[in-house]
Amino acid sequence: MPGHKRQPSIELLEIIGVVKENGNEQTLLPPVHTPLSYDYVLVAKTIDNQEREAFKKQTEFIEELKKKNIRVKKIIDDDLVFYGIQAPKEIFEKYRYLLKVSDACNWSSDQNVVPLSTRIRIVHFILNHTPISSGEGLRDLMKSKVFEAKFCLHEKKKQRELKESWARWTACLQGQPITAVRNYFGEKVALYYLWLGWYTFLLIPPAIIGMVVFLYGLAFFNSSPLIKEVCETDTVMCPRCDEKCQVWQLSDTCAYAKISLLFDNNGTVFFAMFMAVWATLFLEFWKRHRASYVCEWKVSEWCEEEEELILEIVNDADCTPRPHKHSYMRSTLVLVYVTVMILVLIGLTHVLVVFRAIIAVVLTKGNSEFLRNNSSSCAMMLGAVLHYFIITVMTRVHRSLKAHLSVLSLIFSLILIMPLSLQINRMVAMKLCEIEETRSFAATEKSFTVKMFTFQFFTYFSSLFYVAFFLGRINGHPGGYVRIAGKWRLEECHPSGCLTDLFIQMAIIMVLKQTISNVFEFTGPWFNRWLKRRRTQRLQRKCAHCYLKDDSEAKDGAELCDICKIRDWLSNYRLNDVDSFSLFDEFLEMVIQFSFTTIFVAAFPLAPLLALINNIIEIRLDAIKMVTLERRMVPKKTNDIGVWIDVLEAIGVLAVIANGLVIGVSSDFIPRLVYRYRYGPCANGTVTDIDCMAGYINNTLSIARMDDNIKNEFSENQRRTPSGLNVTYCSYRDYRSSDDYSLTPQFWLILAVRFAFVILFEHVVVICKFIAAWFVPSAPMQVKNDRLFDKLKRLKEELRSFEM
Repeated sequence: MPGHKRQPSIELLEIIGVVKENGNEQTLLPPVHTPLSYDYVLVAKTIDNQEREAFKKQTEFIEELKKKNIRVKKIIDDDLVFYGIQAPKEIFEKYRYLLKVSDACNWSSDQNVVPLSTRIRIVHFILNHTPISSGEGLRDLMKSKVFEAKFCLHEKKKQRELKESWARWTACLQGQPITAVRNYFGEKVALYYLWLGWYTFLLIPPAIIGMVVFLYGLAFFNSSPLIKEVCETDTVMCPRCDEKCQVWQLSDTCAYAKISLLFDNNGTVFFAMFMAVWATLFLEFWKRHRASYVCEWKVSEWCEEEEELILEIVNDADCTPRPHKHSYMRSTLVLVYVTVMILVLIGLTHVLVVFRAIIAVVLTKGNSEFLRNNSSSCAMMLGAVLHYFIITVMTRVHRSLKAHLSVLSLIFSLILIMPLSLQINRMVAMKLCEIEETRSFAATEKSFTVKMFTFQFFTYFSSLFYVAFFLGRINGHPGGYVRIAGKWRLEECHPSGCLTDLFIQMAIIMVLKQTISNVFEFTGPWFNRWLKRRRTQRLQRKCAHCYLKDDSEAKDGAELCDICKIRDWLSNYRLNDVDSFSLFDEFLEMVIQFSFTTIFVAAFPLAPLLALINNIIEIRLDAIKMVTLERRMVPKKTNDIGVWIDVLEAIGVLAVIANGLVIGVSSDFIPRLVYRYRYGPCANGTVTDIDCMAGYINNTLSIARMDDNIKNEFSENQRRTPSGLNVTYCSYRDYRSSDDYSLTPQFWLILAVRFAFVILFEHVVVICKFIAAWFVPSAPMQVKNDRLFDKLKRLKEELRSFEM
């Protein structure tokens, strides 16, 4: 009739989440799954006569699915064959019943409806555990290119809602719809974003305090007696390298001395202690924050092992689970392999040491006076850039390596092709998990996570540990320098102090890692989608008329036409692939960043601020990528972030040790303290009209006289100042006698105080960590009370059912 407004069909109303009850429209939360949707899609290439064996396997696999009453819809589009997978209602009823029996403590009446995210998870498990007669499963068939891809479909309405409320750049400073994310992507993805959001929020206090520590050092730029002493002295320092390096004036490092004060001041000690306690408080408050959501989602007491057993029974009622077993032989073998791998990664740190030593020599031989005078600093910066390049960029090169290589060949190939890369570490970790023969996917994931993080940790931090605790302490002294292969002189600390080198390393790696990685992480998938958009838009135009036709003529149980299906399936196929490592890689990236933020924060107080800025961008970047640029990730159920919580707790303990050592061993805090109370003008308590730190810089320098031994060390040109004067002695940073270069009593006193400080620092901070962990309950009282009353309510309902 003219002017009559056509009413959408019941199926379409269910799709958009609206039904009519007693004449009133009501929104369904979450929308009920309808027969118009498909749980999963398999994609294969059209097969010619030369590939009949692949076609046979493809057909056999589809037939095996049909034996389980799974509906398969086949549509051919050019050179692609799409199989729409839809499981019967009976499978989900079995799952729901077994879940109620197994997970009674978390059961509630709202779980009577199985949401699409749960359907996808069940179908995904069935597909991966359906073998053909040759024993090959879906993973094997995909490796042999029988199938090209497998994915679950995005739901357009929910996808659009998430994009409007969450996955857009303009929402950077807004909250996250975590429950909506959970309903769409599952608990595992939701808990990742919940953890990342909580981590970002709690970075605000350390970011502010780090800025205060930085500004505290800035306030003493002009008034610090240490800076005045450096800038106004006429002390001549020994050459910093061989051949073309000349003696130089300590006053030349005036600018560097001012910069070093920004992160090596008295506030650094307080900040390091604060960050060690903050790491504990962060984890304890995270447990409380998580408890509120998992209680709301009814997964508080969910068990992953029971979930896998339920899925196995649903897939095959006659299944027999893999028994638990343990082999001391395999555990010992894995331990040996892990140790060898760690030693190789540590050994590759020496490659960077040699690289910096050689680069320093090369720069001193150049024509640039600036490079000759700053050869050590330039070599340190180039080493940091090379370190980052090896870690990140070389990852893409080594993806061509085959996964069937043995563990030992993978380990020792590190030496041949210098791949400090994510891919090699991943391959080795996977091979070690295969040796362990873990019982379930959950156990494999836990084992893999621990090994992978360990390898990546040593990949990133071996060089930093060398710079923090060994650089400048094993290079020798004038007349007795340590040389690599008797040729290249080992590098020294920066003229303004050893902590400056650590600051440079941290700043370069963090800035490069966070900026370049984010650029590649977003532009790659975006550019790939842009290239493939034309054909998808053509199908969209074709489908518009078809969709309206289906809308006007559809009856109950009717389906959309094949053009509409292929439009949606092809648009999902064109998106970037995701796998079991996709979320793991995001977690690994953030946990490595957490390590940078806590372990060496004493050398880089601005690390929390950089992490905060990066994470604000990272949340939206990951959301946009996951919602619009990638295929839908298979929803996974969980109630925690898994073994990552143990990794974070281990990092918190290591942060206490590392920061105590950085302050006690690497910084000048202890030498300044000893000088103030033992060797300075205020040591006897009688001087009141002079700064207590006056003369400190001169006290830290030892003198090398140009006698016969030193003359052999430095050439005549090196002993000449830029103004043309020949010097008879020069100074260097150390506590040694000018006669026989033996260590002075002051050195041993400072060493003893360093160790005493480290022990005291760590005990005080560990006590504070234990008090903080005890003081903060693991779950809010409201959550505990809600769970208590929920259990009481369920028990009463069961009792009434029993009595009836």
